[in-house]
Amino acid sequence: MKSDTPRDAKSPTAPHPILTRYYQHEGDRQPFVTALFDGTARHYDWVCALGSLGSGQRYRRSALVRWGLRRGMKLLDVAAGTGLVAREAIPIVRDSGVVIGLDASAGMLREARRTLALPLVQGMLETLPFGDDHFDFLTMAYALRHMADLRTAFDECRRVLTPGGRLLILEVSKPRSTLALWGVRIYMQKVVPLLARVCTGSADTATLVKYYWDTIAECLPPDTILAALRSSGFEDVARHVVGGLFSEYVGSKPMR
Repeated sequence: MKSDTPRDAKSPTAPHPILTRYYQHEGDRQPFVTALFDGTARHYDWVCALGSLGSGQRYRRSALVRWGLRRGMKLLDVAAGTGLVAREAIPIVRDSGVVIGLDASAGMLREARRTLALPLVQGMLETLPFGDDHFDFLTMAYALRHMADLRTAFDECRRVLTPGGRLLILEVSKPRSTLALWGVRIYMQKVVPLLARVCTGSADTATLVKYYWDTIAECLPPDTILAALRSSGFEDVARHVVGGLFSEYVGSKPMR
């Protein structure tokens, strides 16, 4: 799939180019994304379960454990959405730990509050409302593509982490296999939007799925994301791929 427009030279770490089928200018990106998630929040968990064929929650928990989340840690889940990651983190950190969720969408936070009794904050990753050296672990699941600028976002992540604290980013990446790419694209562009429209009666939910795939298809390559993490001062930066589709980006804040 070709980009709608060339990459914006003024924002070299934008996760993807302007997608003119959804919005016309870079400044319209965040309002569009926030409104889209606000309007689809009540169907979001259903869409995630359908998109992952029901395996999403097990995968989230295994990724948290694999990358070192443990009892007693203080975790910030940015772009928390309806709380799918936070829900898996709570039994890991237990009563001696803390889990805080942050999201720009009031609709998503409203849905999260239906099932989670933890601090949920409305805010932007690019301007986190927390002090320096505050969290042991920071997660961001499937939201990297919705940031305005990766360098700004990663700088904020590093700022609020304690020395030695870890950042874990879960993302969906395009499969390398042509056949797998074709299959995933058909599923995400045709099958899931159709089921979403029929089962939820929501045109916005179908649009959400299509937008989700378009941002995946147009996202910066993994090497560029890894370079942005290093440029923001993270060390031990790495990418782990699961099933040829799910990318786990990790990095640690240097010790003083």
